[in-house]
Amino acid sequence: MRLSVVIVSYNVRAFLEQCLLSVRRAMEGIEGEVWVVDNCSTDDSVEMVRAHFPEVHLIANRENVGFSAANNQAIRQSRGEYVLLLNPDTLVEENTFHQCLYFMDKHPDAGAMGARLLDGSGRYLPESKRGFPTPWVSFCKMTGLSSLFPHSERFNGYYLGHLSPEETHVVQVLAGCFMFLRRSALERAGLLDEAFFMYGEDIDLSYRIQQSGFRNYYYPQVRVLHYKGESTQKGSFRYVKRFYEAMIIFTRKHFRQMGAGVLVLLLHLAIGLRAITALLAQAAHRAWLPLLDAALLYGGLVALKNFWAYYYYKDPDYFLPSVLWFNFPLYTTVWLLVLWLGGSYDRRYDLLRLLRNVGIGAVLLAAIYGFLDQAFRPSRALLLLGAIWAAVGLSALRVLLYFIEFRNLHIGQPRRRSILIVGSDAECARAQQLLHRAEVNWELATSLPPNQMYRLPALVKVFEVDEIVFCTRDVPIGQMLDAMQQFGARIQCKTLPDGSDHIIGSSNKDRPGELYSAALSYRLAQPEQRRIKRAFDLFVCCLLLAGSPLWLLLLRQKHVFAQNWLAVLLGQKTWMGYTPTAHMEPWPALPPAVFHPLTQPAPIPLTEAEICRLNFLYAKNWNLWQEFVLLGRILK
Repeated sequence: MRLSVVIVSYNVRAFLEQCLLSVRRAMEGIEGEVWVVDNCSTDDSVEMVRAHFPEVHLIANRENVGFSAANNQAIRQSRGEYVLLLNPDTLVEENTFHQCLYFMDKHPDAGAMGARLLDGSGRYLPESKRGFPTPWVSFCKMTGLSSLFPHSERFNGYYLGHLSPEETHVVQVLAGCFMFLRRSALERAGLLDEAFFMYGEDIDLSYRIQQSGFRNYYYPQVRVLHYKGESTQKGSFRYVKRFYEAMIIFTRKHFRQMGAGVLVLLLHLAIGLRAITALLAQAAHRAWLPLLDAALLYGGLVALKNFWAYYYYKDPDYFLPSVLWFNFPLYTTVWLLVLWLGGSYDRRYDLLRLLRNVGIGAVLLAAIYGFLDQAFRPSRALLLLGAIWAAVGLSALRVLLYFIEFRNLHIGQPRRRSILIVGSDAECARAQQLLHRAEVNWELATSLPPNQMYRLPALVKVFEVDEIVFCTRDVPIGQMLDAMQQFGARIQCKTLPDGSDHIIGSSNKDRPGELYSAALSYRLAQPEQRRIKRAFDLFVCCLLLAGSPLWLLLLRQKHVFAQNWLAVLLGQKTWMGYTPTAHMEPWPALPPAVFHPLTQPAPIPLTEAEICRLNFLYAKNWNLWQEFVLLGRILK
């Protein structure tokens, strides 16, 4: 047998389906086998593979054993002369495997071969070829010298910036998302080191292959689309921690004689510094608009105070100083909290949502105002004027930000994306149906038969196309990659796999892939609804704490509340959630629930399918009132 393709998958059903379709085409004319190792996905990846890809050898793990261990499971059972380690979020051309086999047969010194990796916009990914993370290389990457001098052999040894990505090279490290291995080299070097749970295992294997007497080749004539890229989560603390911990394992294992102790210390420092940087970047990304809103609200309230004191009371010093350090911060905080809970920062240009949340905040402040001591009730008129200012000022700020971003004033008018579909008449019609079912705000610019791809650039310009959907049943992957490289990031490109209900794409290698899916949407998956649910959990915790003597006397489940109170407060559990069942379908994830709709037994026993339906309805139709009612029934 010539080739064994090994794919490790975890919760990427749509991407895995498309990957396997491309692998099926690329395997034509080759004696080979395909292995999929599923690391306990909670979506229906396993069922999809069994139903649509009966030729695939499937290993369904009951726990996430990590990338290295999962690959080794399949490698040990595979029989191919060559082994390809392939990520599920990749797409290969129809002739990819034939090219790889030809290259490896012509280069018997090649232990492994890597491809030219492209992101979802057709841009070259530098992790296609890399150098070993020696102490100096690691220092340059950690300090940012590699970014400052991207083409320097001395300072950018990590990405081998001095080597042209257009030419074939002998390199040190290949990317694990596409690593074409000679089995004899793999047997001599050993399988993947399972000490690497995620990240670093490709560096370690590349190093051992080279140490065993073989070479690693970067071969750019083979192009592979990798939707997420190396930096999918590089801004997160989890990525930073796992990546540098992998570097620590590699350093201790291979560079004991090269100042490994010093480098390990530097890597530990790097984890801390990068973690702080990541947290600050995330905080800045999330907080800049709320901080701008806070400044606008507080500044407006101060101006209104001065105006009202001078023109109505004829006394510039009428209001007590407490309005500046108590009332105005209170008003600002309540409005920001309501805007956040109400989703105004998720949909920043939704003016109706903004005005509704400002109104809710004003009503809440009016209620709070009535409970304040007389000394902290400066003026109801000031609160009313503040609400008017909040509505006008925050709306004006959104209009300004919208104009800066889009250079027009069409805010509030949902922008329809101009989409061009490339494919046969049948596939174009299927793509349009899927876009309608997925509730995408779009309009069809035009459709293009696959035999007229040469007209694509002109049509994109004439129709001012925002997005291209390629029907991969009709369009060769190579032609699609050519178009993506031509347009770059200015045009979003997506694919409709043959027989799939998902349109797949990725416009940014730093973000997860994007899906247009006909699948049902769950209210519990919406960020604002999840925040409201979390706020409800915290509200119940505070209520239990404030009235603890009374609750301890009245509640029949007092021990349940007492045992779970801290876990809910810390977010490890939620008061209400899914009813436990043996088959947890891919509903929006929730922490383990203290109570659920069947905490009080149903009048008749429910089947497994009926319990699943109950959980489905809970996730699909969740709202705050439903949460109150369910918890109220349990308390009653």
